[in-house]
Amino acid sequence: MEQFSALPIFVTVVECGSFSAAGQKLGLSKSAISKRITQLEQHLGIQLLQRTTRSLSLTDAGARYFEYIRPAVQLTQEGLDAISELQQTPRGNLRISVPMVFGRRYIAPLIAEFLRRYSDIQLQMQMDDKTTDLIAGGFDLAIRIGELPDSSLIARKIAPCLSVICASPTYLAQHGSPLTPCGLTQHNCLFYSYFQDGVEWSFHSPDGVQRVQPKGNYQVNNSDAIHQACLDGLGIANLPRFIIEPDLQAGRLQALLTDYPLPEHGIYAVYPQRKYLPTKVTVLIEFLMERLASDKVG
Repeated sequence: MEQFSALPIFVTVVECGSFSAAGQKLGLSKSAISKRITQLEQHLGIQLLQRTTRSLSLTDAGARYFEYIRPAVQLTQEGLDAISELQQTPRGNLRISVPMVFGRRYIAPLIAEFLRRYSDIQLQMQMDDKTTDLIAGGFDLAIRIGELPDSSLIARKIAPCLSVICASPTYLAQHGSPLTPCGLTQHNCLFYSYFQDGVEWSFHSPDGVQRVQPKGNYQVNNSDAIHQACLDGLGIANLPRFIIEPDLQAGRLQALLTDYPLPEHGIYAVYPQRKYLPTKVTVLIEFLMERLASDKVG
């Protein structure tokens, strides 16, 4: 039976492209992964993977074996999902990926309540602003903000996300306020590196959508850093209300171009397409929809 238990490990190694990435996904050490693959190859009497110090690739035999084994492993996972769906009590490991700032401000404060409610779930949360490959990373669910690219993933909107063009009173006193979106080209604008729409900012106007490519001297991959630079008077930023609402209320930041609103985006729960969605994933989505709606994230 040991060779059968090694099949999901073999499939994961091929999908992830390395022993270390597969080990992280499966919760096993790199050496344990390597040992199980070697044992599988010895049982089959053929080499499946070509290993070098820098790369890992399938042999011809490995590619053919993977072609047959992968659907079998996926079907087994569907069977486990189907059983999980029938369980009265959600249980098991639940691995999720969330954006750094949103996760720290809105998801992390809810985790204790969620795990008290569902004590048989073991939750592993990764905070990262990069768009994570859910399947390669072994994630059950991710939280994504903004426009979603076309993919095979399933998305459920859990809350709206409204953004605002804003600047500090200090910056505006020195440089003035733009009166139209085109006026942003005369100002120093602050950029979020992972913004889904790129460097282009879009605005609704009576004449339709206006698109502007503002210029600036600061780009960073963290919303908190953009927020701090904006508070410090460095320039004008495009930031979500869930970050800056207290500063708008206190006058530390001022909303600009309010006659030209930004498009409304969404906050989504995203998960791989499955015939049966495990109960542990379903209850987390429902919990987040319930709690984030009451918190008025948008």
